[in-house]
Amino acid sequence: MKFTHYKLGHVAAGTVAEVTLKGSAANVRLMDQSNFNNYKAGRRHRYDGGLANRSPVRLQVPRSGTWHVTVDMQGLRGTVRSGIRVIPAEALKPLPAINEGSLRNLPSLVRNVTHEQAPGVDAADDQVFDVFISHTSDDKAEVVRPLAAALRDAGLSVWYDEFELRMGDSLRRKIDKGLANSRFGVVVLSQTFFGRGWPEYELDGLVTRAVSGEQILLPVWHNVTKREVMDYSASLADRVARSTATHTVEEIAAEIVNVIRSPADG
Repeated sequence: MKFTHYKLGHVAAGTVAEVTLKGSAANVRLMDQSNFNNYKAGRRHRYDGGLANRSPVRLQVPRSGTWHVTVDMQGLRGTVRSGIRVIPAEALKPLPAINEGSLRNLPSLVRNVTHEQAPGVDAADDQVFDVFISHTSDDKAEVVRPLAAALRDAGLSVWYDEFELRMGDSLRRKIDKGLANSRFGVVVLSQTFFGRGWPEYELDGLVTRAVSGEQILLPVWHNVTKREVMDYSASLADRVARSTATHTVEEIAAEIVNVIRSPADG
């Protein structure tokens, strides 16, 4: 039997596995290690979930331990593509008052989950963006606002807070959708970026998706040295970046547009 397997690893009770489906209905099962072994062997097994006709499917882990999620078409016709994100139990609690200091330790809602069969990742929302821009508000006027405008003027769909956020929006929900639905992630790294709440929350999601191959990360350095970036994150420092010290915002925007469009042109 063919199935898509997501290994959640060791997770705490209350953690939620959110599975998105596109295509036909499918069987979605949450199983502990013992029952997953039985499932693979074709033996009787216990699971949470079952036939899913709607997306997304949310399955809550009943107790701490090693857990697995599978998606299969057993007894069904058609095809389905699936994606998954793991939501820690802490992230489901009510948020504290919104300020950057209290958000520094919020867990990311986008987590890398290994799978045996690459199922593709489907957007949880209809709109797909070419690029998501992560930044700190201190850099808006000098770099980010003109960069976002240049990218949009070039015809790209851009997730940038001033373009997307409206009064009454849930900030975290909008950011999560933007992260999940963007093909490329631009992060403007500066001294004011490091240690800030929402920027680090966004960066965590961008890096996770880049590592899993779901997104390409494009760093932009602003008034920051390679040593400072390396002290913050060696993996980020190792990525090819553009710096405002050597390139204008217009030049950086033009190169980002070229990178984003080149796969389609090639």
